[in-house]
Amino acid sequence: MAKRELVLGLKQKAKELRKEIISMIYNAQSGHPGGSLSAIDVLVGLYYHKLRIDPKNPLWQDRDRFILSKGHCSPALYAVLADKGYFQKSELNGYRKMGRMLQGHPELSTLGVDFAGGALGQGICFALGIALACRLDKRNCNVYAMIGDGEAQEGAVWEASMAAAFYKLDNLIAVLDKNQVQQTGKTKEIMDIGNVSLKWKAFGWNVIDINGHDMSQIVKALDKASKTKNKKPTIIVSNTIKGKGVSFMELNYKFHGKAPNDEEYKKAMEEIEKIDVKKFK
Repeated sequence: MAKRELVLGLKQKAKELRKEIISMIYNAQSGHPGGSLSAIDVLVGLYYHKLRIDPKNPLWQDRDRFILSKGHCSPALYAVLADKGYFQKSELNGYRKMGRMLQGHPELSTLGVDFAGGALGQGICFALGIALACRLDKRNCNVYAMIGDGEAQEGAVWEASMAAAFYKLDNLIAVLDKNQVQQTGKTKEIMDIGNVSLKWKAFGWNVIDINGHDMSQIVKALDKASKTKNKKPTIIVSNTIKGKGVSFMELNYKFHGKAPNDEEYKKAMEEIEKIDVKKFK
């Protein structure tokens, strides 16, 4: 498939899954739309282009692993996993409902989930351990971990980053969803994490900076990261917009963890439907 066709296909898939995210959260009247919308483009790039996985054999030992450390953004992951065939799409209707499979944060009982995310700062630590274990077991796989920029205020993130470089884990690839906003406001105003690219470089990592909504940049970065074997872990600094694709949610901290009402749901779905994938980035 030509690169242009690949990118357009991935953009269209991300558009479709944005609708699933909004519908899931609206039906539950609970959940986190902002961070899910900022992360979905990279997740589509990962799951539909890069990850070595098999939905029919979800526990395949040589599969690539994906760790969603910012577990509150589970709607994005669930939308992808259902579309890939790990479970029936009808399960999305049970999101955050008692007795159903898809809870607010990912659980290991859900097929396709490699990490019970939720405690911020822990995902990259877990990914470090999995990457080290895969290397010790001589398994040819990569471990990907997505963290948030608010989460990068956690000290454990930097301890794990130091350890990953020390152990020369070039099978570990982190993605920082740098969407600029956390639960109560702008990240730079609450606890500015500064120039993270320089910081991770100083910690001994390969660093790739991208626009996390530009699918061509996402594909290129994932390809480069997966092929880089220089005894250094890699981080993709994905510069994104919280709530991307829905105007009234963009960079609006109120939609960190707020479900849309009837009117907002209708408007959000209309705006997503009008997205021109050829121009979206």
